[in-house]
Amino acid sequence: MTHSTKELTVNILGTRGIPEGHSGFETFVLHLAPFLRDKGWKVNVYCQLEPDEDGHLEPDFEDDWNGIRRIHLGSTKTSSAGSIIFDWRTVKHVLNEPGVDLVLGYNTAVFNLVQRLRGRSVLMNMDGVEWKRAKWSLPVKIWFYFNEFIGANFSSVPIADHPEIAKHLHRHGCFRSTIIPYGSYRIDETPAEPLASLGIEPNNFFVSIARIEPENSILDLVKAFCSKPRKEKLVVLGRMIEGRPFTNELRAAANENVIFPGPIFDQKIVSALRKYALGYLHGHQVGGTNPSLVESLGAGSAIVAHDNRFNRWVAGPDQFYFSSIEELSDIYDRLSDDPSIADNAREKAQERHAEAFEWDHVLSQYEEILRKEAMKN
Repeated sequence: MTHSTKELTVNILGTRGIPEGHSGFETFVLHLAPFLRDKGWKVNVYCQLEPDEDGHLEPDFEDDWNGIRRIHLGSTKTSSAGSIIFDWRTVKHVLNEPGVDLVLGYNTAVFNLVQRLRGRSVLMNMDGVEWKRAKWSLPVKIWFYFNEFIGANFSSVPIADHPEIAKHLHRHGCFRSTIIPYGSYRIDETPAEPLASLGIEPNNFFVSIARIEPENSILDLVKAFCSKPRKEKLVVLGRMIEGRPFTNELRAAANENVIFPGPIFDQKIVSALRKYALGYLHGHQVGGTNPSLVESLGAGSAIVAHDNRFNRWVAGPDQFYFSSIEELSDIYDRLSDDPSIADNAREKAQERHAEAFEWDHVLSQYEEILRKEAMKN
């Protein structure tokens, strides 16, 4: 059966665009858009324009990026207000475009009701349980909860990236979600030389790659590490907002063996950190399939994760889990005293990655459900 151009058009909304940005969704689009293009799809990606330091905003425009149509829309507002305005503008624009719509994230799902009222197919990645995050105020939590409910019940196809997210959506009355996890590439070899820029050596450090937020157990990671003298280093990647009470608390808990290099976007350094760490530390307490955890599995990291149903499903039974500072300290001790115990975890990490998180497998599942929706139109 052949498809018309209309049937094979996908519009991707909900990210800041490609190739800029470092979020999980933007990285995902960097892989999905070329994959769909090569499968014969016309791919439109909405990209957010932001004002410069002087408040100047360039006019809307379109361009071609490696055979992918980019539609650049902007707002003079910044931060959350700018993103909300951008989301609304993408919805208004896409109403005049052919094809099916893939929305990444439910933060403004109420806007996407307009697409559904016009009879459009809207596939929506339901991301994590955003309203449960401790950092949000009550009004913001209510906004996220409301939009999660809208996305789960009114999108054509709600997509959960984790079985526990699908179960969570059941509580909203949504029993029709499709489970497709996040993906990453396997890393078998990567040079260790980039580690020298941080003053660390292979297999003599632990690493955390996460947003510096309380719910990611960053303070527990530091406290457990500094609870006794250790010969290893602890590298904590992420943006430290100076003057913030949590940042002050972290610095107060750290000793001279804790390194806060800030965010690092050089993939050679990040890959080396995953590949040569004695343990990759994942303290996330909420969320679905976390991209950083999946990437660490692909790199063959020994995983040291907060003990919850999200992390256990992703990483599998052969990794290390903690639910207290004391348990985490014991894991540090075990890996330090006998680094060979990490070898089995490293092997099992890549086995788990091959089972569920290879990019080709993940992207093929997206292409399949997009094609099914396209055939309905």
